[in-house]
Amino acid sequence: MTQGDNAGGPSTARDGRLAATFVELADTLVAGFDIIDMLHTLTERCVELLDVTAAAVLLPDRRSALQLVASSSEQPRLLDLMRLRNQEGPFLDAYHSGEPAASADLAAEVFRWPRLAEAARDSGYVGTQALPLRLRDQPLGVLGLFSADAGALATDTVAVGQSMADIATISILHTRAFQRREQVAEQLHNTLNARITIEQAKGFLAEKLRVPVGEAFALMRAHAHAHHLALTELARGVLTSQVDPADLRSSPPGG
Repeated sequence: MTQGDNAGGPSTARDGRLAATFVELADTLVAGFDIIDMLHTLTERCVELLDVTAAAVLLPDRRSALQLVASSSEQPRLLDLMRLRNQEGPFLDAYHSGEPAASADLAAEVFRWPRLAEAARDSGYVGTQALPLRLRDQPLGVLGLFSADAGALATDTVAVGQSMADIATISILHTRAFQRREQVAEQLHNTLNARITIEQAKGFLAEKLRVPVGEAFALMRAHAHAHHLALTELARGVLTSQVDPADLRSSPPGG
């Protein structure tokens, strides 16, 4: 391979994957689409495309407190770090300012975010980038990117990340034609309620099937895709005993 090929190869390859991702996510924006599943897919694609360790989407509840709605990882270390999301840190800053916020090394932020810095030392997640989801001047949430290595993300990587955040925004707005702020708040509230139902079903399945929570969620997604069900609908079926947990093991992998 020539030097020119080497210079353009990685960038061209990522551009191709990025275009394919945009097409994939756009294809989900149809009537009755599953926003929770779509946001999980978006976080997974962020990890693949942006060279980060994990990604998460946070949306505000009716009290404007950020809640975790989707993440690329079910690692307890990441979830522990996210528990400080409404106390201090780049996620809160990006949500309130409507501008990106970042830290090249969270563990070193002892003066700016002392509690988050302490938690970061134990979590293994060091570099963090928070990208706002917004409708004009109205904040809708945050896309968080996490890296196991210290250092700021490249400018072009942040730009791609913001594009992914914009897709998340479009997906939220696409669920209903919003005219007033109250309508936006109601839709976000419904999304958060759906997340709670899914979380309960994940825990129930993990206990019944004796598998990790992450594997239980993967089984749910595979079963939902195979049977053309919304994740929330499947979760309700699991919790009301209308769906046998053992049936989820028979769904094809890769959903």
